[in-house]
Amino acid sequence: MSSHVDTNHIENEGLRQVWSVHDFARRHRLDKEEEKRLLALFGSFATKQELLANAQRPCSFR
Repeated sequence: MSSHVDTNHIENEGLRQVWSVHDFARRHRLDKEEEKRLLALFGSFATKQELLANAQRPCSFR
């Protein structure tokens, strides 16, 4: 029996999780306008990969 672990499978599996756009916006502290933009783009749910690739956060310079 082989005990080979496919790290690509493990890494990609997390990105394929389906998230509520509202929960994603809250967790990542996105403003209401950005949440509305993501809802218009994807509807109520999208994969984590899609949300991370498309979310826009304003730059916060100190």
